[in-house]
Amino acid sequence: MCRKVAIVQSNYIPWKGYFDLINLVDEFVLYDDVQYTKRDWRNRNRIKTPDGLAWLTIPVVVKGKYHQKIKDVLVSDTRWNIRHWKSICQNYAQARFFDATKIFLEELYTTCDRIDLSGINYHFLAGICNYLGITTKLSWSMDYDLAEGKTERLIGICKQANASEYISGPSARQYINEGEFQKEGIGLTYIDYSGYPVYDQLYPPFEHGVSIVDLLLNTGPDAKAFMKSF
Repeated sequence: MCRKVAIVQSNYIPWKGYFDLINLVDEFVLYDDVQYTKRDWRNRNRIKTPDGLAWLTIPVVVKGKYHQKIKDVLVSDTRWNIRHWKSICQNYAQARFFDATKIFLEELYTTCDRIDLSGINYHFLAGICNYLGITTKLSWSMDYDLAEGKTERLIGICKQANASEYISGPSARQYINEGEFQKEGIGLTYIDYSGYPVYDQLYPPFEHGVSIVDLLLNTGPDAKAFMKSF
């Protein structure tokens, strides 16, 4: 039986491609045992505003913690969720499906009381997956015995998860040793993020690389028609 797995760091309200990758696999492993990187997608993402793209950033404790892992990162201000929801309301009130999607997103934000970044990201990932009807199992890298070496660690997780195929993001081509996957009999494919259709988005010009909340608020129940995995 073919069992597909993906292994990716948790991101905050990521773009539609991230959710397509989740939907393409049987198990999506949140790879939060690796070092946290500043000014990355772990604790922030972009939305559209009348003045252009804007970041929604979760404030986290980083001073003196240069080598902390994603799973150990804590928030520095517990009211970030209120500010983020207010910003989404201000910038998307005129979106076609704002009223239809508001209750779902507002509940996601108001019920998010975690103080660990990994837990926060999981909260939003699981909630949005449920909204889209994605049933993929979400797990954590810390649930597995982790080997040394980038490729070796990925293969180790795949073997423990009984994966016959590993689906990777395209940027991983830079470091993955494809021959090692072949040697272990695990298929390796890269997701293709090109060719997404455009939708009726506020504040032109159109931008694909924004948080999935943009897609949900602008397209509502039709969101899956503008993704590639459904």
